[in-house]
Amino acid sequence: MSDETRYVYNVAHAVDPLGDLEEEAEKATKHNRAKVGSARPSSLLYTYGPGAIMDLPQFTIMPTGLDDWDRIWSRRESAPPQIHAPRLRDVVRLMLRSPDVQLRPYPWQPKKHSRSTEGNDLGVPARVFPQWLRCTGCDMLGLVTQFDYRNTHPFRTDLAVFEHAKCTGRAGAGVRKPTRRTAIPARYLLACVDGHLDEFPYDLWVHHGQPCAQAELPALKMVDRTAGKGASALIRCASCDMRRPMNEAQGEAGRAKLPRCRGRHPHLDAFEPKGCGNETRLMLVGASNLWFPATHSIIVMPESKEEKESDLADRVRTSLGEKLAKYRNSLDMVRDLLGMPGGVDVTGLTDHDLEQVLQAASAPTDTPEEQEQKLRDWDPVDLLVPEWNYLLRDIIGPGVEDPTSGLALATRERGESLPAAITRVLAVERLRKVNALVGFTRIDDMERAGDLPRRLVPLTRTPRPAWTVATEDRGEGIFLQLDEGAVAVWEKRVEDSALWTLHRKAHDRNFERRFSETAGKIKPSSRLKPPRYWLVHTLAHVLIRELALTCGYSAASLSERLYAWPADGDRPPAAGLLICTTASDSDGTLGGLVQLSEPQRLEGVVANALRKAARCSSDPICAKRTPQEPEDFLHGAACHCCVMASETSCERANRFLDRRFLLDLPGSTLGFFQAAE
Repeated sequence: MSDETRYVYNVAHAVDPLGDLEEEAEKATKHNRAKVGSARPSSLLYTYGPGAIMDLPQFTIMPTGLDDWDRIWSRRESAPPQIHAPRLRDVVRLMLRSPDVQLRPYPWQPKKHSRSTEGNDLGVPARVFPQWLRCTGCDMLGLVTQFDYRNTHPFRTDLAVFEHAKCTGRAGAGVRKPTRRTAIPARYLLACVDGHLDEFPYDLWVHHGQPCAQAELPALKMVDRTAGKGASALIRCASCDMRRPMNEAQGEAGRAKLPRCRGRHPHLDAFEPKGCGNETRLMLVGASNLWFPATHSIIVMPESKEEKESDLADRVRTSLGEKLAKYRNSLDMVRDLLGMPGGVDVTGLTDHDLEQVLQAASAPTDTPEEQEQKLRDWDPVDLLVPEWNYLLRDIIGPGVEDPTSGLALATRERGESLPAAITRVLAVERLRKVNALVGFTRIDDMERAGDLPRRLVPLTRTPRPAWTVATEDRGEGIFLQLDEGAVAVWEKRVEDSALWTLHRKAHDRNFERRFSETAGKIKPSSRLKPPRYWLVHTLAHVLIRELALTCGYSAASLSERLYAWPADGDRPPAAGLLICTTASDSDGTLGGLVQLSEPQRLEGVVANALRKAARCSSDPICAKRTPQEPEDFLHGAACHCCVMASETSCERANRFLDRRFLLDLPGSTLGFFQAAE
């Protein structure tokens, strides 16, 4: 096993759609148009990224690993574009244990009109998965090679389809003339907790692990008359007439009948070199726990002088590569190399400045041991601290705008009736948010800190990837800061309360049940969010629900960014929130959210949000909900009728919420806003 790859992989099976198209052109055939669908960058990052299964109108596909994407980029003479976000890039490098990782957008180029050809050489490579298909006419179950593929219309990718060319219908329906019938994916898969995914072995399943006694390649059928009711299908071998229902593979009892995991990563077309051996679980193609992205994001802030110098040195280092050490002492040669296409602009630097940059670029990188230590010590809050610090800066004049970062802030006066605990209001008129994908998990989501590293499925076969995919969104928002003194006093009172004790015990139970393998290494209390986080989080949710009524965006389009942590070493305490909406196009959003930051309008929004939070249609059950042994839910007085938000809005999957921390509800006197008043 070389240093360049860590998986067993057959290069002859490489996914290369454009290469396939070129081969078809040489043969003078026109049936393969390569592209089979489209998706927004945000959905490719959070829903259908590499290793996920995407539903197309007629079949399902899986975007491949980033190794195959390089074949798309390599067909262009120009260097692939990069997304400039040094702070996020450094964290991604730490997560991927690769010192040279760059952030790249998805391979896409807009067209001038519907029939233009620019951008035809760009796209996300994917393979058909699962590759077991079922004929809708006769129930034949077979591999994709047993069906015909048709995709002849260049502007109707929804017509791409696999067909059974000579379907004669189901038995008992009389003799029919062979006709073409659509084939759809067989919906069963096998997955394990370490992120491996495999086809379901239908032939071995129906024959109880033995070969068919009547045929070397048995004819299988999947009889399914109750679609949508779990594992309700029946697998039948038409060669030997053996039958076996799929519901035998369900549940705890069914796991013992399933084969052990082979360690397969279909998005990489590779297997773990040492295998896996974990228990497998029966999964459905459309299961929501089949793919959980592991992403990190930042709001891009203006860079300090030190950050700009560090970023320039890094770009010089990655641009020159091995040539840096060779031509380190020849400034003219370095300038020529950096002036080539895809290089770094250093024309404005004097020789002395360039020498300083080269000195910084030549500094030794961290050793693997140092990288592992940094990874163990890293806290997701580290991404938020620079944002918080910048948002607290004094703004001279009505506003400030930074064209490089895309951030535009405007001061807002506090309305007279705004709660005194809200001390600062900013209108974030424009912002740029960058999101990067570092891997994914299956079956269970990946916790950002302290989880098992092996659960994170890599995006490439190479152990040190050169890049990862990222998206760049633009939008607007409203920033609110809470009074730190009032929050600190309130937080101490909550920590001494019986309610907080019950929440803490519920979190311990949840952590130990969900992360049993890490429970011995990590104290559950270190993962429990402090009371101020519950406060800020609950406030953000009730504001999102109220803002959605008048800002012109749906509640699902609004998202929260929470700054809530106590003082820790050199890190100052924080208690504030940013509610924003973003879009992936270059124009950003329309300004409806920012308008609500005006004093009179914001007063009404906050007052209505707090008033509505005092009541829930599920009260008194919701208002008094408190986890008791053996319950382990991570919320209190919160439900979908009053506080909980959509998955796209909440950064914590509706955990750490309790209305009793906002207001005094019946039986509770821990409300922050009543205490502050």
